[in-house]
Amino acid sequence: MNHQQILVIGGGIGGLTSAIALRRDGHAVTVIERDPTWSVYGVGIIQQSNVLRAAQTLGILDGYLAAGVGFDAVEIFIPSGQKVARVPGHPVAPGLPTNLGIGRPALHKLLGDTTIAAGADVRLGVTAETIDDTGDAVKVAFSDGTTGTYDLVIAADGVYSATRAMILPEAEKPEYTGQAVWRYNFARPADLDALQVYNGRTGVGLVPISDSLMYMYATTPEPDNPRYPTAGLAALMRAKLAGTAPAIQALAEQITDDEGVVYRPLEGMLVRGPWHKGRVVLLGDAVHATTPHLGQGAGMAIEDSVVLAEEIARADNPEAAFTAFRARRFERCRYIVEKSLEICHGQIGKGPPIDNALATAEMFAVVSQPI
Repeated sequence: MNHQQILVIGGGIGGLTSAIALRRDGHAVTVIERDPTWSVYGVGIIQQSNVLRAAQTLGILDGYLAAGVGFDAVEIFIPSGQKVARVPGHPVAPGLPTNLGIGRPALHKLLGDTTIAAGADVRLGVTAETIDDTGDAVKVAFSDGTTGTYDLVIAADGVYSATRAMILPEAEKPEYTGQAVWRYNFARPADLDALQVYNGRTGVGLVPISDSLMYMYATTPEPDNPRYPTAGLAALMRAKLAGTAPAIQALAEQITDDEGVVYRPLEGMLVRGPWHKGRVVLLGDAVHATTPHLGQGAGMAIEDSVVLAEEIARADNPEAAFTAFRARRFERCRYIVEKSLEICHGQIGKGPPIDNALATAEMFAVVSQPI
């Protein structure tokens, strides 16, 4: 299918990389994003070798490397603070790092600027109120009172996808795991040359995201799924880190800014049936939301974008394109969702403990395979 009019719902990582891939192939693309400020929270994200390969395909690798910092290993620590393993990544091309840490605002700017420069029409503060697939086209009514007609609609609108609820109301829903994640930025020590993962009931990671900055994530049991007010978040995060490794407790003393703490309950979800209906298809967290334990949530969405654009380019009709897209993506995404959840459950006692070194090495081997 060539020269399609395509609506992308969602201006996050999956939506923007889809827009970049589709514009590269010559399609007319409109992106709608419900947030009028188009903002993201100010911590970081891990992008592994498979994501750098996808970025290379999208033509944005140089921007990725300039906006983040590369590293080539994951170090595993037990709760006492003793290092027990250093797991190398799987390089996908000579000269590329096997992991990249990048600040979410920097990544968002890169993808947003590239999307606009590629010629996509980005509309902020807008949602799709109704989606009417007539068989030959999709008619969409927007929240600002306008309407549009499109050949295809791609929904990258997250774990609570309104599009999924419209087109696949019987599909799986997000399920709370019993765990939440806390994130906070720190100055990066000069000797931090890897992602450092500390095992335990409270799992902790330190991730370099620039020459001068790193962020900490901490996963904690939260069985009642509480929602905490911003006031007091810093003190609460410090308290959650009591009993962790000495190095982590020392860092915790620097957690003083309530506004700098990002807290999020962890949910998971995998749609095991179709990922599309007619001319409307879902990708990313809308169909395979994962917990962050393997650091591949964004990576899976970016790979989705590359694969979906390839299948649209080679297929004669939406049904063929969307069916082939899911066939290429399902097992890989299922692996990430299920293995991440196993680590989560092991940390909070809902399943056997998982050896993080083995799980990380296995994941690197899986995602290094072609998409």
